[in-house]
Amino acid sequence: MSKLIAFAAIQGGYKVVAQVEGELDKALQTYDASTKIGFPNTAYYLPVIYSLTGLKCETLEDLKKPMEFARGLLPPHIKLKNWLPYLGPLLDAGMAGIISYEVKEALRYLYEPDFYIAQEDPDIENGKIWVGAADDTILRKRGVEFVDGSAPGFAAMVGAAPNKEIAKMIVEDYQKRSLYIFCAANHNGKTLIEQCLEADMQIGWNTRIVPFGPDISSAVFALGFANRAAMAFGGVKPGDYKKILMYNKERVFAFVNALGDVGTEWGVAAAGCVNWGFPTLADTEIPEILPTGICTYEHVVAPVSHDEMVQRSVEVRGLKVQVAEIDIPCAFGPAYEGERVRGADLYAQCGGGKTQCTELVKMADMGSIEDGKVIVDGPDIDGIKEGGTFPLGIKVEIAGREFQEDFEPIMERQIHHLINYIQGIMHIGQRDISWVRISKAAIEKGFTLKDIGVVLHAKFHQDFQKIVDKVQVTLFTKPEDVDKMTAVARENYLARDARVDTMTDEDVEIYYSCTLCQSFAPSHVCSVSPERTGLCGAYNWMDCKAAFEINPTGPNQPIEKGECIDPKLGQWKGVNEFVYKASRGAVTHYNFYSMVHDPMTTCGCCECIAAMLPACNGVMTVGRDYTGETPCGMKFTTLAGVMGGGASSPGFVGHSKHNITQGKFILGDGGLLRMVWMPKMLKEELKDRIDKRGADMGVPNLYDMIADETVGITEEEILPFLQEKGHPALTMDPLVG
Repeated sequence: MSKLIAFAAIQGGYKVVAQVEGELDKALQTYDASTKIGFPNTAYYLPVIYSLTGLKCETLEDLKKPMEFARGLLPPHIKLKNWLPYLGPLLDAGMAGIISYEVKEALRYLYEPDFYIAQEDPDIENGKIWVGAADDTILRKRGVEFVDGSAPGFAAMVGAAPNKEIAKMIVEDYQKRSLYIFCAANHNGKTLIEQCLEADMQIGWNTRIVPFGPDISSAVFALGFANRAAMAFGGVKPGDYKKILMYNKERVFAFVNALGDVGTEWGVAAAGCVNWGFPTLADTEIPEILPTGICTYEHVVAPVSHDEMVQRSVEVRGLKVQVAEIDIPCAFGPAYEGERVRGADLYAQCGGGKTQCTELVKMADMGSIEDGKVIVDGPDIDGIKEGGTFPLGIKVEIAGREFQEDFEPIMERQIHHLINYIQGIMHIGQRDISWVRISKAAIEKGFTLKDIGVVLHAKFHQDFQKIVDKVQVTLFTKPEDVDKMTAVARENYLARDARVDTMTDEDVEIYYSCTLCQSFAPSHVCSVSPERTGLCGAYNWMDCKAAFEINPTGPNQPIEKGECIDPKLGQWKGVNEFVYKASRGAVTHYNFYSMVHDPMTTCGCCECIAAMLPACNGVMTVGRDYTGETPCGMKFTTLAGVMGGGASSPGFVGHSKHNITQGKFILGDGGLLRMVWMPKMLKEELKDRIDKRGADMGVPNLYDMIADETVGITEEEILPFLQEKGHPALTMDPLVG
C-alpha cells in the first residue's frame, strides 16, 4: 500500500475532524445546546452514527459524543521512517472523517434548513437541485428495488467529468445496468449533476440519478442510505458495527467513482468508504491500494479511463449485472422506469382518461401465432400530430408447451415495467386504466409504436425462457378496435379475480412461500395463502403457484400445511417446519390470523402495518403512502423501522392492502370488526370491499364507523367518535386478556 495515500487520508482525517469541531463549537455559541438537529422525516437520527455506535443524536449537545469518538479514532501521523503499511490506521481515519461529515451535514440542516428539498425529486425550475438525506418514505420505496434485484447496486460519484458528453456517457452506462447513481461534491466548482442537466438528462430518485449535495460531505448520505437499508430490511441492530459493515460488503454492492483531483478531503472520504467494502476508482493519477482484504477485490484503482470506468467499476466490486440489448432506437433499462414525460416534453399520449388504453395477455395455440410478429393495426405514431391523443390496445399472445392460463396475469403485469424501461416513454397503471406518454425526444430518435411490441417480444423470451416459445404482439389504434378489445379484456379480468376471491384457506393443502426479501431481511419468510396475500401486495396465492411453476427453484416454494395446530389463530405444523428451515432457525413458528399472538414476520416491503389500540379495544392500520401521525403514536416509517427487519412483533403485523378485506384478516383477534382507524385515502380506496366484508360480518355500515385522520390522530380523539357510531370493537372481548 502506498505511503502517500495513507498520508493523505490520515491528514484529511485530522483536517476534517478539526474543521467540524470548530463548526460545532460555533453552533453551540450561537444556539442553545438543546436545539433540535437531525435529518427530516427519518426514524434513524443521524444514520451512520446511530447505526455504527448506537448514539442517538437529537440535539446540538448530543453531537459532542460522536465528535469525541471521531477524534479518538484518528491514528498517529505517518512518520518518515518505520511507518506501518497497514490498512488499519487509514480505515480509522476514514471513519473519523465520515462521522465528522455527517455532523457537518446535520449542522447544515440547522443553519440552512431550505438548502435541501424535502421531496423525492429536485425542483429544477426554482433552482432546487439538491435532495439531501433520503427520508424514510424514499428509503422504503427505493430500498425495495435493492431487495428484489431490480437495482443491483449504486455508484457513488464525486466531482465532475471533463465535459457533459463524458458525464452523460458514464451515467447512462450505469443506468443501462440498472444501478443508482448517487452524486456528491464538485471539482473546481463544477458538479456531475450540473453536467447531466446541461446534457438534458432528467435527475432525481425516479431516474436513479440522485443529487445528494454539492460538497464532499454530502457523500455521507449515500453511506447513510446503505446503513439504513441494513437496519430496515436486514434487521441489523444499531450499534452492531461489525454486522452493519459486513452486511454492506456482502449485500449492498456499491463503489465510488472519483472524477477530478483527489485531495485530502476526498481521500479521507474514500478511506471511509473502504470500511463498507466499497472500493474507489479514480480518473486521475493517484496511488493505488491493490491488495485484497476489506473490499472484495482491490481497494483503490487508478487511473481509469472514462470509457472503461463503468465496466472496471463493476468488475472491481464483483457485481454481476446484465445489460439488455434490444433492437429499438431508444435506450432501455429499469433506470428509465421513473422518468417523467412532462407537458413541455410531450409529443403524444393515450389513456389517462383522455382515450382508452387497455392491455391483455392471452395464451395462444402454437400454430396460431408467429413468433416475433408485431402488428400495428391502425395509424402508428407518425400519423399523430404533436400534442395529439390516440387510443391504444396492446394484445400479447403467448404460446408455449409449458405455458398455462394461470400465467397470463403474471406476464400482463410485466407490461407496465417493460414499457417504462424505454427511455422517453412513461407508462402508468395497468389493465384497462393504462396511460402512456411519449416524449418528443423519443420521436426524434425514431421511436414508433412497433417498438413496444419489439420490447415485449424480446423481454418475454429473455425473462421467461422456460414457458415462452412464441410471442406475437398486436397494437390496436382504431377506436372501435380498442373498444372491442377492452370489452373482451374486462371479461378476462373478472374471471381471473373471481378465482382467488372465492377461494378459502381450507380449499387447499398447499400454501406458498416468498423469500424474495431475504436478500435484505434474512430471517423473514412470507407465507401466502388464498386468504392472506403477500404483505408487499404484489403476490396472491395464484401468482405464487404460477411463479413456482415458471421457476421451480425460485423464491416461491410450495409449503405443505400439515397438521393444524390452531385453526383460530392459523398455525400449522408443516408451515412451522418450513419457516424454521427457511429462516435458518431464527423463527420457529407464527400465526396467519393474529397480530396479537406470534404474528407473521414482517419486512420493510409491506404495503401496510397494523397496530393495536388498547384504549379503543381495536386496531389501526396505515399504508406507506400516508406520511402523517397515527393513533398508535408512530408514523408508518417509524413502525417499519421498528419491526420491518424480519421480526415477529406481537401487537403489530405487516400486510397488504387487499388482505384487509380478505376473510381471514386477523380473524383470530376478531377480524375486520376490530378496525377502528385507517388513513382516509386508504379507507376510500377500499370502500366497496369494506362495505361487502362488513355486511358479511353482520355490520353493513362498518365503513362509516372507521375513524380516519379527519376525526383524530390519537386514541383519545377517536374514542368519542367510535362510541357515537357504536363501533363493534368497543363491545368485543378485550383484545389483550
